[in-house]
Amino acid sequence: MQDIFDQLHEECGVFGIYNINHAANLTYLGLHSLQHRGQEGCGIVCNDHGEMSRMKGQGLVTEVFSASQLEKMKGNCAIGHVRYSTTGGNVIENVQPFLFHHHTGEFALAHNGNLVNSNELRLYLENKGSIFQSTSDSEILAHLMKKNADSENRIVNIIDALNMLEGAFAFVILTKDKLYACRDKYGFRPLVIGKKDDGYVVSSETCGLDIVGATYIRDLEPGEVVCFSQDGMKSYQYSQFKHYKMCAMEYIYFSRPDSNLEGLNCHTFRRISGKILAQESPVDADIVIGVPDSSLSAAMGYADESKIPYEMGLIKNKYVGRTFIQPSQELRERGVLMKLSPIQSVVSGKRIVLIDDSLVRGTTSKRIVRMLKEAGAKEVHLRIASPQIISPCFYGVDMSTYDELMSACMSLDEMQKELDVESLKFLSIEGLYKAASRKELCTACFTNVYPTNTYNSMKNTNKKS
Repeated sequence: MQDIFDQLHEECGVFGIYNINHAANLTYLGLHSLQHRGQEGCGIVCNDHGEMSRMKGQGLVTEVFSASQLEKMKGNCAIGHVRYSTTGGNVIENVQPFLFHHHTGEFALAHNGNLVNSNELRLYLENKGSIFQSTSDSEILAHLMKKNADSENRIVNIIDALNMLEGAFAFVILTKDKLYACRDKYGFRPLVIGKKDDGYVVSSETCGLDIVGATYIRDLEPGEVVCFSQDGMKSYQYSQFKHYKMCAMEYIYFSRPDSNLEGLNCHTFRRISGKILAQESPVDADIVIGVPDSSLSAAMGYADESKIPYEMGLIKNKYVGRTFIQPSQELRERGVLMKLSPIQSVVSGKRIVLIDDSLVRGTTSKRIVRMLKEAGAKEVHLRIASPQIISPCFYGVDMSTYDELMSACMSLDEMQKELDVESLKFLSIEGLYKAASRKELCTACFTNVYPTNTYNSMKNTNKKS
């Protein structure tokens, strides 16, 4: 069952350790720091002198792994994964890392992102005899690595396979003596490298490096494969076609505020976005409040620029865990209050600027506005610190149809009325680029302009004619 909030979800996070003692324990810590990227399942594969051991399960990192279990996973190399399903269902077969047995040796892989040509590749591979064990498109790379390989040189096989993939991906691949990290040629998904002692760490975000005490070296380049071995770190360019189209939602929402992506801190980006939003869409109000947690940075920026006091008007209960659809409307509303509550003494009688990072389906925003007004708010002016989401995402975010996107189905006036707010404004596309201080981003969900061929992905989007 889905969560009663309509928050966006990113597909997953990946983590890797090469040549560092207690690799399984460090990977556990890394996955815990990446837990925000996926809560449905997680797993670790550890390599002990060529012998692979795997542990995975459905649920949070703290639910799946215990200290005694981690103690049994020996070795100084490991990869890990946290999952939120967008391609493939939430079943144990789709929980990564995947572990493969082959006559050239065992290997494991984990993937963050989404392949837009997965259906075409799956059909191609099945026609050549491949049998898939999961419905996740992540398994495709393993089959491509082993089909029609002209060389036993692993890096040649990996490069040939990567050149057949289209879409968003950050892969980590563990073999008996090496760790490989791969990033798509558009740079949609983040992947960073760190150094610890005599070994290396790879993580979807820099917060994963911080928790294990690794020193940041650099981000993987788009179209790059990095191999970690006893000879150190070696880089290969599998594609000369390169773009730096980082998913804008990584900065807006997905990544932790303490993470740095391609040289830009996410908290800093969000705070600047809030300042620009205040410049673009000012309003006369008494207080500024943000929706916890990812909108707080933007709310601070809006308050700084507007000179309207910043207040903590909403409290998030961090101990609720996952809540599920309730059998009645009244219980559903009570379920919202379990996670988020207004501070009545702060909001009562006030004209409020409510800052949120994004507006997707609108159901959560509508409930929050209702809670604030029931707590005595005089006015609620909703300001969204990102542009209007008008298009589905095919690169690993769970927005698959136009019909579920409020901005794709309603005018600004209609949305304002539906949400029961006194005013509604969004950050402009120009403001987004200005906050990021960069020329390239993936903004397909805001513009309906996709950087790649979408193949058959558009067929089931319920696009309005």
